[in-house]
Formats: sequence, C-alpha cells, structure tokens
Amino acid sequence: MGFIIFLLIIGALIFWAISTYNNLVSFRNRFKNGFAQIDVQLKRRYDLIPNLVEVAKGYMKHERETLEAVIAARNQAVTANAKAAVDPSDAAAVHQLSNAEGALASSLGKLFALSEAYPDLKANENMLQLTEELTSTENKISFARQAYNDSVMQYNTACEQFPGNIFAGMFGFKLAELLQSTEAPEERKAIKVSFN
Repeated sequence: MGFIIFLLIIGALIFWAISTYNNLVSFRNRFKNGFAQIDVQLKRRYDLIPNLVEVAKGYMKHERETLEAVIAARNQAVTANAKAAVDPSDAAAVHQLSNAEGALASSLGKLFALSEAYPDLKANENMLQLTEELTSTENKISFARQAYNDSVMQYNTACEQFPGNIFAGMFGFKLAELLQSTEAPEERKAIKVSFN
C-alpha cells in the first residue's frame, strides 16, 4: 500500500513537471507568434516607404537630405527587424529593433512635416493613398505590438514565478524583451491645449 502511494506521488510530480515545462513552451510560442504578426506589418510598412519617398521626390526636389534619411532609417529598421525575427527572445535584437523603429518614425515625421509646405504633394492622389495605407499599417502594428507585449508579459511571469523559474533555468528559457513604443519621449507627453 505504501509503495502504491509512493508511485502515485512520483507520477503526480512527473505530471506536474511535464505540465510546467509544456506551459513554458506554450507561452514562448505565443510570444514568438506575436512577434511574427508584428513582422508581417513591419514588412508591409517597409514596402510602402520607398513608394512614399518616390512620390515625394517629384515635389520635394530641395529636400533630398530628408528623403535620404527616411530611406536610411528604413534600411536600418529592415536589418534590425530581420535580426529580431530570427530569435524574438534575443533581448538585444528586440531592443535594437525598438531603437531603429524610433529612428524611422522620427524621420517619417520629418518627411510629413516638410510635406505640409508642398500643397501639390499633399493633394497628390498617390500620396494620399500611401499615407492612408501607412496610417492603417501603423494602427495594425500598434495592435500587434500590444498583443506581443501581452504574450511576453505572460511568458516572463511564468519564467519568473516559482516553480517555473526552476524549469526556465534548467531548460534555458530566457526572459523576452518587451517591444517599446516607437514614439519619442516628448511625443508621449500630454498635449497642452490653450484657447487664449
């Protein structure tokens, strides 16, 4: 009778260990899938940017430096995204992607600010369509980033809580990096409205 109880306890412990390990694998796969969803939208944005620059190039002949900065930032973001897509659990690669995306957002912001000085460009049908597609894609990226970060939070919590932390350490589950917003800190501040 004692031997049967001993076997039941051992069986329960084995089942519990397998369940804990499988939960960690499931959470890791969810956040990797979340990153894959971001990757799809980022590639869409990267594909739209050269078209946007081509349309703007015809109107903004004297703004070559800005247009080149947008393309350079896009190329850096593409490279950083490719590195992060290989292993979304690589915290340094995800951090590098966040920085590259911030630089890209900043250069695009400058491009759109400059385009305000060119009424013909603002009214161009291709520019309007590309801007609308880019805005839609930005919204999709934002939603995908939120889902990814939720998955990372769930995975990291499972890796840090007892007893998951024991299994995470034993089997090499590394903590994942949250994908930060690409907005500059000054853009996140509340806008002050004055009617004076």
